[in-house]
Amino acid sequence: MADSQPSFLATGRGKITLTLLCAIAFLDFIDASIVNVALPAIRDDLDFSVQDLTWVPSGYLLTYGGFMLLGGRLADLLGRRRVVVTGTVLFSLASIVGGLATDSGTLIGARLAQGVGAALTLPGTLSILTTMFKEGGDRAKALGVWGGVAGGASAAGVLLGGLLTEGPGWRWVMLVNVPVCVIVIAGLFLLVEGDRRSARLADFDILGTILVTGGMLLLVYTLVKAPDAGWDTTRTVGGLAGSLALLLAFLVNEQRSRHPLVPLSIFRIRGLAAADVTQLVAVAGLGSMFFFLSLYMVNILGYSPLETGSAYLPLCFGVGISAGVATRLIPRAGTRPLMVTGLLLGAAGIYILSRIPVDGHYLTDLLPGLVITSLGLGLAFVSVTTAANANVPPDKAGLAAALLNASQQLGGALGLAIFSAVAASHTDNLIADRKPAPEAFTSGFSRALLAGAVFLAAAAIVALRAANTRGEAQEVPVNAPPEPVPAK
Repeated sequence: MADSQPSFLATGRGKITLTLLCAIAFLDFIDASIVNVALPAIRDDLDFSVQDLTWVPSGYLLTYGGFMLLGGRLADLLGRRRVVVTGTVLFSLASIVGGLATDSGTLIGARLAQGVGAALTLPGTLSILTTMFKEGGDRAKALGVWGGVAGGASAAGVLLGGLLTEGPGWRWVMLVNVPVCVIVIAGLFLLVEGDRRSARLADFDILGTILVTGGMLLLVYTLVKAPDAGWDTTRTVGGLAGSLALLLAFLVNEQRSRHPLVPLSIFRIRGLAAADVTQLVAVAGLGSMFFFLSLYMVNILGYSPLETGSAYLPLCFGVGISAGVATRLIPRAGTRPLMVTGLLLGAAGIYILSRIPVDGHYLTDLLPGLVITSLGLGLAFVSVTTAANANVPPDKAGLAAALLNASQQLGGALGLAIFSAVAASHTDNLIADRKPAPEAFTSGFSRALLAGAVFLAAAAIVALRAANTRGEAQEVPVNAPPEPVPAK
C-alpha cells in the first residue's frame, strides 16, 4: 500500500518542496485578479481607453487558457522541470516589461506573455506534485494545501492589489513577481530532479497543437468580448462557431494521429471528465462573486482599493481552514461527498451575498456570505483537485493537470461573459424605467450573483459523477492504447 512507504512530506525537504510548488501556483493564480483593483490607476497613468483597459485582465486569461493544454503536454513529453523553468523565466521577463511599461500596448503585450508563461508553468507544477508525492496520505495532504492556495488566491489577489496600488504604486503589481520568480527558479534546480525527455520533437503533434491552441484562444477571446459585442452579433456567433469547428477538427486529428498531443484515452480514467466539468461550472459561478462584489464595494459603498481588498481577508482565512479540514476528511469520507457539500455551501453563501442592498453594511450584508462561501470553497477545491488527479498515470500527469486548469480558465471566462450580460441587461432595463443609478447597478450585481449561486448548485449535481477517491493508490486502466515509444 502507498501509505506503507516512507513519508516524503514528513521530511524537511518534502515540506520545502511543497511550499515551492504552491508558491508557483499562487503566483499564477493570483495574477488573474491582482490587477483588477489597480485598473483605475493604470488607466490614468498610461492613458488607456475604456475598451483597451479590459485587455489588462483579459489578455492574461486569454493566453493562460489558450495555451494550457499545450503547456501540460509539453511538460509530459519534454520534461516537467525544464518546461516549468522556461515558463517561469518568461513570466518574470513579462512582469518586468509590464511593470516598466510606458504605454498601453506594451502593458497589454506583457500581460499576454505572462499568460503564456503561466500556461507553461502551472500544469507542469501540479504534475510534479502528483508524481513526487505518491498516492495515499502524502498526496492527499499535498493536494489539500494546493487546493487551499487555489481557492484563496483570487481573494488574496484583490487584497495585495489594493495594498500595492495604494502603497508603492500599480507598477509593483507586476514587479513584485520578479523576486519570487528568481527564488522559484533556484528552488526548482535545488529540490526537483530533472526528468528525461520522453519524445522527439519530430514526433510532436504540430497540427493538433495548432488546432487546440487556436480553438481555445478563439473561444476564450469570444467569451471575453461577448458582453461588449453582444451575444447575437455576427462577431460572437462566428467566433463561437469557429472555435467549435477548430476543437472538433482537433478531436478528429487526435483520433488519427500516431503521436497525439492529447491522447483521448485519458478520458477513460474514471471520474476525470466529471471532475473537470465540475471545476468549469463552479469557477464560472465563483468568478461572479469576486467581480461583482468588488464593483459593489467600490462603486456603491465607496470603498477604497485597500478597503475592498481587506474585505476579503475573512474569505482567505476561511478557505485555509476548510482546505485543512478537507485534507483530513478525504481519507474517511472520500472526495465526492466533500465536493457536493462544499459546492452547496458555496451556493448558499453566494445566494446570501446576492441580497446586497444599496445602503449595505459589511458586517451584516457581506461578512456572513463571505464566511459561508469560504468554507465551501476550501472543501470544493481540495476535493475536485484530488478527484481529477486520481488514477492518472505519471506519463499523463501534466495533461491531467492541464485539463483541470484549462477548465478553470474557461469557466472564469464563461462566467464573466454570461453574468456580465445578465447584470448589464437587468441594469439597463431598470435605468430605462427611471430607477436611480445606484439602485439599478446594485440590482444588476444582485441578479448576477444569484445566477452564480445557481451555477454552483449545478456544479454540485455534476460532482455526483466524479470519482469518490480517498487518496488511496488505485489501478491504472489497462485498456488504453499504447503511448509513443520514448526517444532513445
